[in-house]
Amino acid sequence: MVGLLASAMAVGLFAAPTILRANTITVVVNGSPMQFDQQPIEQAGRVFVPLRGVFERLGATVVYSNGQINATGNGRSISLHIGSTQATVNGQPQTLDVAPFEVGARTLVPLRFVAQALGANVGWNQSNSTVTINSSGSAYNGGASTPPPVNQSFYLNNQRPRGRVLTAYPALHAGFSESVNANSIHVAIDGRDVTSNVYGNASGFDVTAPFALNNGTHRVRVTGTTQAGSNFAAGWSFVSGAGASTNYIRAVQPLANAVVASNFSLSGRTLPNSQVHIVASGEAATLGGLLQVGTGTFQTNTTADGSGYFNVNVSVNIVGGGTVRVIIQSTAPSGASIESTFNYGT
Repeated sequence: MVGLLASAMAVGLFAAPTILRANTITVVVNGSPMQFDQQPIEQAGRVFVPLRGVFERLGATVVYSNGQINATGNGRSISLHIGSTQATVNGQPQTLDVAPFEVGARTLVPLRFVAQALGANVGWNQSNSTVTINSSGSAYNGGASTPPPVNQSFYLNNQRPRGRVLTAYPALHAGFSESVNANSIHVAIDGRDVTSNVYGNASGFDVTAPFALNNGTHRVRVTGTTQAGSNFAAGWSFVSGAGASTNYIRAVQPLANAVVASNFSLSGRTLPNSQVHIVASGEAATLGGLLQVGTGTFQTNTTADGSGYFNVNVSVNIVGGGTVRVIIQSTAPSGASIESTFNYGT
């Protein structure tokens, strides 16, 4: 393994502990140079970078609150705290040479510690001030083969919710600016992976928060691979608050496990005037928690009336002896959302 950043920069340890805004420092992760809105900073012989950039490029999700930094990824968990040299990796205590600190609105963390805690190899080239990080198990090997490039132009659209929503269980939705590999989609809310609850396709995804969100700001993080073969990472934030009624889905007909034909009527009751999204698959096939919306799948939207009643006609390609999986997602005007799944025979 290339010499550690600590030894490569040992000369810095004997210098005065001043902060240098190292605009000339380059950080390369798995063969791709990184771009930062806050340039890397050198302090006491250590390079510091904005916390989310490297964590997320190395496949980790981050939750930051009141100076506490918690990250999970690659089967590892890391905990740091602003101004403290005490940290934990997989629950084991670690001591940092220099503590994380803040510059303006940015939180900066020690690059070498973070990368190695996530299982990556770190190298330092003194001649061109370049930090090189290679993920453990990465396809990148001295340039022999490079990992999929990061798609810098990828973005989410039609994100919901935006702004404030009055529910602890909001329904989340976003579209993709270009087609993605549906099996690669991963979604996290505040750093907690909810991929097993997601259903989506090449153009977007939906998920209802499977756990109660506390009042305050929440961040949604979406990662995966486009059909063109590049990686993407995007997200958005919203605010949740108390005050909304809990949503429900009741009196659904046909009853679960009933036998249905290729065309059948689906009805039920929910909070009045809720938006109801329905997906039905005659194949009922899932992979990694994702319902593949494609051939043989039906989906539609409807609005419950003033008493909460909804009714749609479902048409799906099925064969005798198979199953039909129906997902009903209801979102009230207040934002209160709920999702239920029903399986039928054919």
